[in-house]
Amino acid sequence: MIPFDYQRADRADGAVAAVGVRPAAAFLGGGTNLVDHLKLGVAEPELLVDVTRLPFDGIDTLPDGGVRVGATVRNSDLAAEAIVRQRYPVLSQALLSGASGQLRNLATTGGNLLQRTRCPYFQDVTTPCNKREPGQGCSARGGYTRYHAILGASEHCVATHPSDMAVALTALDATVHVTGPNGQRDIPVTELHRLPGDEPHRDTVLEHGDLITAVDLPELPMAARSRYRKVRDRASYAFALVSVAAALDVEDGTVREARIALGGVAHKPWRANTAEQALRGAPATEQSFREAAEAELAEAQPVRDNAFKVPMARNTLVATLRDLAGEEAR
Repeated sequence: MIPFDYQRADRADGAVAAVGVRPAAAFLGGGTNLVDHLKLGVAEPELLVDVTRLPFDGIDTLPDGGVRVGATVRNSDLAAEAIVRQRYPVLSQALLSGASGQLRNLATTGGNLLQRTRCPYFQDVTTPCNKREPGQGCSARGGYTRYHAILGASEHCVATHPSDMAVALTALDATVHVTGPNGQRDIPVTELHRLPGDEPHRDTVLEHGDLITAVDLPELPMAARSRYRKVRDRASYAFALVSVAAALDVEDGTVREARIALGGVAHKPWRANTAEQALRGAPATEQSFREAAEAELAEAQPVRDNAFKVPMARNTLVATLRDLAGEEAR
Protein backbone atom coordinates (compact mmCIF):
# COMPACT_ATOMS: atom_id res chain seq x y z
CA MET A 1 0.00 0.00 0.00
CA ILE A 2 1.42 3.38 -1.04
CA PRO A 3 0.15 6.12 1.32
CA PHE A 4 -1.20 9.37 -0.12
CA ASP A 5 -3.11 12.42 1.09
CA TYR A 6 -6.69 13.04 -0.02
CA GLN A 7 -8.62 16.29 -0.35
CA ARG A 8 -12.12 16.97 -1.64
CA ALA A 9 -12.26 20.22 -3.56
CA ASP A 10 -15.25 22.57 -3.39
CA ARG A 11 -13.78 25.26 -5.66
CA ALA A 12 -11.90 24.95 -8.94
CA ASP A 13 -9.26 27.49 -7.94
CA GLY A 14 -8.67 25.65 -4.69
CA ALA A 15 -8.23 22.36 -6.53
CA VAL A 16 -5.78 23.94 -8.97
CA ALA A 17 -3.80 25.54 -6.15
CA ALA A 18 -3.62 22.30 -4.16
CA VAL A 19 -2.31 20.27 -7.09
CA GLY A 20 -0.16 23.01 -8.58
CA VAL A 21 2.11 23.39 -5.54
CA ARG A 22 2.84 19.65 -5.20
CA PRO A 23 4.61 18.02 -8.16
CA ALA A 24 3.39 14.55 -7.16
CA ALA A 25 -0.27 15.58 -6.78
CA ALA A 26 -3.09 14.62 -9.16
CA PHE A 27 -6.76 15.29 -9.72
CA LEU A 28 -9.23 12.48 -9.04
CA GLY A 29 -12.43 12.21 -11.08
CA GLY A 30 -14.16 8.89 -11.60
CA GLY A 31 -10.86 7.12 -10.98
CA THR A 32 -11.50 4.44 -13.62
CA ASN A 33 -8.00 4.89 -15.05
CA LEU A 34 -6.05 6.37 -12.15
CA VAL A 35 -7.08 3.72 -9.62
CA ASP A 36 -5.87 1.01 -12.01
CA HIS A 37 -2.52 2.76 -12.18
CA LEU A 38 -2.33 3.02 -8.41
CA LYS A 39 -2.84 -0.73 -8.17
CA LEU A 40 -0.25 -1.44 -10.87
CA GLY A 41 2.35 0.92 -9.42
CA VAL A 42 2.32 3.06 -12.57
CA ALA A 43 1.15 6.11 -10.59
CA GLU A 44 2.40 7.01 -7.11
CA PRO A 45 0.76 10.34 -6.20
CA GLU A 46 1.42 11.98 -2.85
CA LEU A 47 -1.91 13.82 -2.97
CA LEU A 48 -5.23 13.16 -4.72
CA VAL A 49 -7.61 16.09 -5.06
CA ASP A 50 -11.17 14.90 -5.65
CA VAL A 51 -12.90 17.20 -8.17
CA THR A 52 -16.16 15.28 -8.57
CA ARG A 53 -18.09 17.71 -6.34
CA LEU A 54 -17.17 20.76 -8.41
CA PRO A 55 -20.11 22.37 -10.30
CA PHE A 56 -19.15 20.99 -13.72
CA ASP A 57 -21.86 18.34 -14.13
CA GLY A 58 -24.18 20.19 -16.52
CA ILE A 59 -24.97 19.82 -20.22
CA ASP A 60 -26.13 23.21 -21.50
CA THR A 61 -27.05 24.80 -24.83
CA LEU A 62 -24.91 27.83 -25.66
CA PRO A 63 -26.17 31.09 -27.20
CA ASP A 64 -24.36 30.32 -30.47
CA GLY A 65 -26.20 27.00 -30.77
CA GLY A 66 -23.40 24.81 -29.50
CA VAL A 67 -23.45 22.63 -26.40
CA ARG A 68 -21.26 22.86 -23.29
CA VAL A 69 -20.48 19.63 -21.45
CA GLY A 70 -19.14 19.95 -17.92
CA ALA A 71 -15.95 18.07 -17.12
CA THR A 72 -17.58 15.96 -14.40
CA VAL A 73 -20.51 14.79 -16.54
CA ARG A 74 -20.51 10.99 -16.45
CA ASN A 75 -20.01 9.15 -19.71
CA SER A 76 -23.31 7.29 -19.35
CA ASP A 77 -25.24 10.55 -18.81
CA LEU A 78 -23.58 12.22 -21.79
CA ALA A 79 -24.31 9.27 -24.07
CA ALA A 80 -27.98 9.27 -23.01
CA GLU A 81 -28.54 13.03 -23.29
CA ALA A 82 -31.24 13.70 -25.91
CA ILE A 83 -29.49 16.70 -27.50
CA VAL A 84 -26.31 14.66 -27.91
CA ARG A 85 -28.10 11.67 -29.44
CA GLN A 86 -29.99 13.92 -31.85
CA ARG A 87 -27.35 16.48 -32.85
CA TYR A 88 -24.09 14.58 -32.26
CA PRO A 89 -24.87 10.86 -32.59
CA VAL A 90 -21.20 10.10 -33.29
CA LEU A 91 -20.39 11.16 -29.72
CA SER A 92 -23.13 9.07 -28.13
CA GLN A 93 -22.12 6.04 -30.20
CA ALA A 94 -18.46 6.46 -29.27
CA LEU A 95 -19.25 6.63 -25.57
CA LEU A 96 -21.49 3.58 -25.68
CA SER A 97 -18.77 1.57 -27.44
CA GLY A 98 -16.28 2.22 -24.65
CA ALA A 99 -15.71 0.20 -21.47
CA SER A 100 -18.69 -1.30 -19.62
CA GLY A 101 -21.89 0.21 -18.30
CA GLN A 102 -20.51 0.20 -14.77
CA LEU A 103 -17.39 2.11 -15.81
CA ARG A 104 -19.37 4.59 -17.90
CA ASN A 105 -21.43 5.33 -14.79
CA LEU A 106 -18.24 6.52 -13.07
CA ALA A 107 -15.99 7.87 -15.83
CA THR A 108 -16.09 11.63 -16.42
CA THR A 109 -15.76 13.75 -19.53
CA GLY A 110 -12.52 15.36 -18.39
CA GLY A 111 -11.03 12.10 -17.18
CA ASN A 112 -11.90 10.30 -20.41
CA LEU A 113 -9.89 12.84 -22.39
CA LEU A 114 -6.91 12.36 -20.10
CA GLN A 115 -6.84 8.58 -19.81
CA ARG A 116 -3.46 7.06 -20.57
CA THR A 117 -2.44 4.36 -23.02
CA ARG A 118 -3.23 0.72 -22.42
CA CYS A 119 0.10 -0.37 -23.93
CA PRO A 120 0.99 -3.50 -21.92
CA TYR A 121 4.58 -2.31 -21.47
CA PHE A 122 3.43 1.02 -20.01
CA GLN A 123 1.27 -0.86 -17.52
CA ASP A 124 3.97 -3.36 -16.58
CA VAL A 125 6.44 -1.64 -14.26
CA THR A 126 8.96 -4.48 -14.69
CA THR A 127 9.57 -3.48 -18.34
CA PRO A 128 11.32 -0.38 -19.73
CA CYS A 129 8.95 2.31 -21.01
CA ASN A 130 9.78 5.84 -22.11
CA LYS A 131 6.22 6.97 -21.45
CA ARG A 132 6.31 5.77 -17.85
CA GLU A 133 9.92 6.82 -17.18
CA PRO A 134 11.73 8.85 -19.87
CA GLY A 135 15.01 7.45 -21.08
CA GLN A 136 14.30 3.80 -20.23
CA GLY A 137 13.60 2.73 -23.81
CA CYS A 138 10.53 1.39 -25.59
CA SER A 139 9.85 -2.29 -24.94
CA ALA A 140 7.20 -2.33 -27.66
CA ARG A 141 9.91 -1.79 -30.25
CA GLY A 142 10.69 -5.39 -31.06
CA GLY A 143 7.94 -6.59 -28.72
CA TYR A 144 4.21 -7.27 -29.00
CA THR A 145 2.66 -4.52 -31.12
CA ARG A 146 -0.76 -5.71 -32.31
CA TYR A 147 -2.52 -2.72 -30.71
CA HIS A 148 0.10 -0.11 -31.48
CA ALA A 149 0.43 2.94 -33.72
CA ILE A 150 0.74 3.05 -37.49
CA LEU A 151 0.70 6.87 -37.76
CA GLY A 152 2.71 9.57 -36.03
CA ALA A 153 4.84 7.28 -33.87
CA SER A 154 8.50 7.85 -33.02
CA GLU A 155 11.49 5.71 -32.14
CA HIS A 156 10.70 6.48 -28.50
CA CYS A 157 7.06 5.33 -28.41
CA VAL A 158 4.51 3.47 -30.55
CA ALA A 159 1.63 3.52 -28.05
CA THR A 160 -1.93 4.51 -29.02
CA HIS A 161 -4.48 6.69 -27.29
CA PRO A 162 -7.34 4.55 -25.91
CA SER A 163 -10.30 6.94 -25.78
CA ASP A 164 -13.33 6.49 -28.04
CA MET A 165 -14.93 9.72 -26.86
CA ALA A 166 -11.85 11.76 -27.76
CA VAL A 167 -11.95 10.48 -31.35
CA ALA A 168 -15.54 11.69 -31.74
CA LEU A 169 -14.72 15.06 -30.16
CA THR A 170 -11.80 15.42 -32.56
CA ALA A 171 -14.06 14.90 -35.57
CA LEU A 172 -16.51 17.44 -34.11
CA ASP A 173 -13.84 20.15 -33.59
CA ALA A 174 -14.70 20.45 -29.90
CA THR A 175 -13.00 22.99 -27.65
CA VAL A 176 -11.62 22.17 -24.19
CA HIS A 177 -11.83 24.74 -21.39
CA VAL A 178 -8.96 24.64 -18.90
CA THR A 179 -8.18 26.51 -15.72
CA GLY A 180 -4.72 26.30 -14.20
CA PRO A 181 -2.05 28.07 -12.19
CA ASN A 182 -1.57 30.52 -15.08
CA GLY A 183 -5.26 31.26 -15.57
CA GLN A 184 -7.91 30.08 -18.00
CA ARG A 185 -7.54 29.13 -21.62
CA ASP A 186 -9.35 27.33 -24.40
CA ILE A 187 -7.69 24.53 -26.38
CA PRO A 188 -9.04 22.99 -29.58
CA VAL A 189 -9.35 19.29 -28.86
CA THR A 190 -7.29 18.63 -32.00
CA GLU A 191 -4.40 20.37 -30.21
CA LEU A 192 -4.90 18.90 -26.73
CA HIS A 193 -3.10 15.59 -27.27
CA ARG A 194 0.47 15.24 -28.48
CA LEU A 195 2.35 12.90 -30.77
CA PRO A 196 5.20 11.22 -28.88
CA GLY A 197 8.24 12.80 -30.56
CA ASP A 198 11.09 12.68 -28.09
CA GLU A 199 8.79 13.37 -25.09
CA PRO A 200 6.40 10.39 -25.04
CA HIS A 201 5.75 10.85 -21.33
CA ARG A 202 3.73 13.98 -22.20
CA ASP A 203 0.29 12.88 -23.43
CA THR A 204 -1.16 16.39 -23.71
CA VAL A 205 -0.17 20.05 -23.85
CA LEU A 206 -1.53 20.57 -20.33
CA GLU A 207 0.84 21.70 -17.60
CA HIS A 208 0.89 20.39 -14.04
CA GLY A 209 -2.09 21.78 -12.15
CA ASP A 210 -4.21 22.41 -15.24
CA LEU A 211 -7.81 21.28 -14.75
CA ILE A 212 -10.31 20.63 -17.53
CA THR A 213 -13.61 22.32 -16.61
CA ALA A 214 -15.77 21.86 -19.73
CA VAL A 215 -15.88 20.80 -23.37
CA ASP A 216 -17.78 22.82 -25.99
CA LEU A 217 -19.38 21.15 -29.00
CA PRO A 218 -19.83 23.58 -31.91
CA GLU A 219 -23.14 24.18 -33.64
CA LEU A 220 -22.63 21.78 -36.56
CA PRO A 221 -25.73 20.77 -38.54
CA MET A 222 -23.87 18.08 -40.52
CA ALA A 223 -23.08 16.28 -37.24
CA ALA A 224 -26.71 15.17 -37.03
CA ARG A 225 -25.69 12.60 -39.67
CA SER A 226 -22.54 11.22 -38.11
CA ARG A 227 -21.33 7.80 -37.12
CA TYR A 228 -18.75 6.03 -34.97
CA ARG A 229 -17.52 2.64 -36.11
CA LYS A 230 -15.19 0.60 -33.91
CA VAL A 231 -13.30 -2.55 -34.87
CA ARG A 232 -12.07 -4.61 -31.93
CA ASP A 233 -11.18 -8.16 -30.97
CA ARG A 234 -14.47 -8.78 -29.17
CA ALA A 235 -17.89 -7.20 -29.26
CA SER A 236 -17.68 -5.33 -25.96
CA TYR A 237 -15.32 -4.03 -23.31
CA ALA A 238 -12.34 -3.92 -25.67
CA PHE A 239 -10.17 -1.12 -26.99
CA ALA A 240 -10.17 -0.26 -30.67
CA LEU A 241 -7.86 -1.85 -33.15
CA VAL A 242 -9.19 0.83 -35.49
CA SER A 243 -12.08 3.24 -35.12
CA VAL A 244 -13.60 5.95 -37.30
CA ALA A 245 -15.64 8.99 -36.30
CA ALA A 246 -17.13 10.74 -39.32
CA ALA A 247 -19.74 13.24 -40.45
CA LEU A 248 -20.52 13.81 -44.12
CA ASP A 249 -22.39 16.58 -45.92
CA VAL A 250 -23.49 15.56 -49.42
CA GLU A 251 -25.49 17.61 -51.91
CA ASP A 252 -26.53 16.39 -55.36
CA GLY A 253 -24.11 13.50 -55.13
CA THR A 254 -21.10 15.67 -54.26
CA VAL A 255 -19.31 15.92 -50.91
CA ARG A 256 -19.54 19.48 -49.62
CA GLU A 257 -17.81 18.82 -46.31
CA ALA A 258 -16.40 15.94 -44.30
CA ARG A 259 -15.21 15.58 -40.71
CA ILE A 260 -13.15 12.48 -39.97
CA ALA A 261 -11.02 11.23 -37.08
CA LEU A 262 -9.36 7.86 -36.55
CA GLY A 263 -8.76 5.99 -33.32
CA GLY A 264 -6.47 3.10 -32.45
CA VAL A 265 -3.86 4.21 -34.96
CA ALA A 266 -1.78 6.91 -33.23
CA HIS A 267 -0.56 8.36 -29.96
CA LYS A 268 -3.46 10.84 -30.18
CA PRO A 269 -6.87 10.85 -31.84
CA TRP A 270 -5.92 11.26 -35.50
CA ARG A 271 -7.72 13.98 -37.44
CA ALA A 272 -7.84 12.83 -41.06
CA ASN A 273 -7.16 16.20 -42.67
CA THR A 274 -5.77 14.69 -45.87
CA ALA A 275 -8.85 12.54 -46.40
CA GLU A 276 -11.16 15.47 -45.68
CA GLN A 277 -9.38 17.65 -48.22
CA ALA A 278 -9.53 14.90 -50.83
CA LEU A 279 -13.27 14.49 -50.34
CA ARG A 280 -14.35 18.13 -50.60
CA GLY A 281 -15.91 18.60 -54.02
CA ALA A 282 -15.50 14.91 -54.91
CA PRO A 283 -18.36 12.64 -55.93
CA ALA A 284 -19.85 10.74 -53.02
CA THR A 285 -18.83 7.36 -54.38
CA GLU A 286 -16.97 4.40 -53.00
CA GLN A 287 -14.07 5.13 -55.33
CA SER A 288 -13.70 8.65 -53.91
CA PHE A 289 -13.93 7.33 -50.37
CA ARG A 290 -11.26 4.71 -51.07
CA GLU A 291 -8.93 7.25 -52.70
CA ALA A 292 -9.34 9.59 -49.73
CA ALA A 293 -8.62 6.77 -47.26
CA GLU A 294 -5.53 5.69 -49.20
CA ALA A 295 -4.25 9.27 -49.28
CA GLU A 296 -4.68 9.54 -45.50
CA LEU A 297 -2.84 6.28 -44.86
CA ALA A 298 -0.06 6.82 -47.41
CA GLU A 299 2.40 7.70 -44.63
CA ALA A 300 1.44 4.80 -42.35
CA GLN A 301 4.39 2.96 -40.84
CA PRO A 302 3.18 -0.24 -39.22
CA VAL A 303 5.43 -2.19 -36.89
CA ARG A 304 5.94 -5.93 -36.65
CA ASP A 305 2.51 -7.16 -35.54
CA ASN A 306 0.09 -4.55 -36.88
CA ALA A 307 0.45 -4.23 -40.66
CA PHE A 308 -3.16 -5.44 -40.83
CA LYS A 309 -4.26 -2.09 -39.39
CA VAL A 310 -3.55 -0.27 -42.65
CA PRO A 311 -6.15 -2.12 -44.78
CA MET A 312 -8.42 -2.33 -41.73
CA ALA A 313 -8.36 1.44 -41.29
CA ARG A 314 -8.90 1.99 -45.02
CA ASN A 315 -11.83 -0.40 -45.22
CA THR A 316 -13.43 0.87 -42.00
CA LEU A 317 -13.25 4.45 -43.21
CA VAL A 318 -14.69 3.56 -46.62
CA ALA A 319 -17.53 1.58 -45.05
CA THR A 320 -18.38 4.41 -42.65
CA LEU A 321 -18.45 7.03 -45.40
CA ARG A 322 -20.46 4.75 -47.68
CA ASP A 323 -23.08 4.29 -44.96
CA LEU A 324 -23.27 8.03 -44.30
CA ALA A 325 -23.60 8.79 -48.01
CA GLY A 326 -26.43 6.28 -48.15
CA GLU A 327 -28.20 8.06 -45.30
CA GLU A 328 -27.85 11.39 -47.12
CA ALA A 329 -29.41 9.89 -50.25
CA ARG A 330 -32.51 8.72 -48.41
